[in-house]
Amino acid sequence: MTEVIVLGGGTPTPTEFRFGSAHALRIGDEVLMFDCGPAATHKLVKAGLYPTQVDNLFFTHHHFDHNIDYPCFLLCRWDQAAGHGSELNVYGPKLTEEITQKVIGVGGAFESDWQARVNHPYSQQVFVNRGGTLPRIPPAPKAKDVGVGEVASGKNWQVTAALAEHVQPYLDSLAYRVDTPEGSVIFTGDTQPCDTVRELARDADMMLCMCWDEQSVMETANEANGQCGTTGAAQLAQDAGVKKLVLVHMGPGLSKDTPFDRHIEEMTAMYDGQIIFSEELMRLEV
Repeated sequence: MTEVIVLGGGTPTPTEFRFGSAHALRIGDEVLMFDCGPAATHKLVKAGLYPTQVDNLFFTHHHFDHNIDYPCFLLCRWDQAAGHGSELNVYGPKLTEEITQKVIGVGGAFESDWQARVNHPYSQQVFVNRGGTLPRIPPAPKAKDVGVGEVASGKNWQVTAALAEHVQPYLDSLAYRVDTPEGSVIFTGDTQPCDTVRELARDADMMLCMCWDEQSVMETANEANGQCGTTGAAQLAQDAGVKKLVLVHMGPGLSKDTPFDRHIEEMTAMYDGQIIFSEELMRLEV
């Protein structure tokens, strides 16, 4: 079975029910993770998964609501693995390698943490009690800056990236397509409707698309540039031939509009596929 778990379905504005961006994609016995926003590690565990099950993490871009839990995830995964399993593969646009080094490398912000866990006798004992064998090896995630094209592949999956249009030139942004035997999934990250994402999503089974707010509200507030709203996401999905549209990265204003019947009615006028307004910890079979 291939399923998507929405870990973070919100924006930089924290609300009671949504905060930040993070998603898990379970493909058989493998788990891929896309973005690592606020409390992503905690929400992953709430979803019944564990950091040590994730061997591949993909960043769409490096706004804090997409990466702030990265230090927690890195250290938690390394600590709980107790020396077993493979190192984490991390992919993302420019800055992915630099941020990883600054977080966990020698001289990085959290070097003192892992140095203490590697060298202090008490921490070494905990490591041994968890099944580890001394000497303990420092964390060494394999981070890689990536661009357009094939990014990574596994036993039953292939990930391809395309440029997304968000806040260039300050940050590069990518959208990802995951092809599996059971279907294809698009993670747009943050983007406005654009040709590159449209072509990446061509005939996909499911697209998780950012949806900041109702389109007319965004346009009135001059917030439509670099982002998708309700009808923008619907038109993008229709033009790409996407079968199922899942709306994520929903702002606090739109989130209050439950039930979403009014928006669905407006969107179905231009999109003939299934529309889902996501909730955090929602599970969606591809």
